[in-house]
Amino acid sequence: MHEVDARGLSCPEPALMTVEAINEFPNEPFRVLVSNATSKQNVVEILTKRGRTPQVSQDGLDFVIDVK
Repeated sequence: MHEVDARGLSCPEPALMTVEAINEFPNEPFRVLVSNATSKQNVVEILTKRGRTPQVSQDGLDFVIDVK
């Protein structure tokens, strides 16, 4: 599975990286890692608007967003 590691980055970086991944992997699952709730919300919103299905879990202080 492809992975986008946006931990430690502030918005809009995680959102921009997610858009790049959507374009690069249009029909493949991938994972986005973020380290704050604002980035998680922004990434989930972008994924949903683009027709992707995000599943969010938490790993310690980080959020893991699996994208189908």
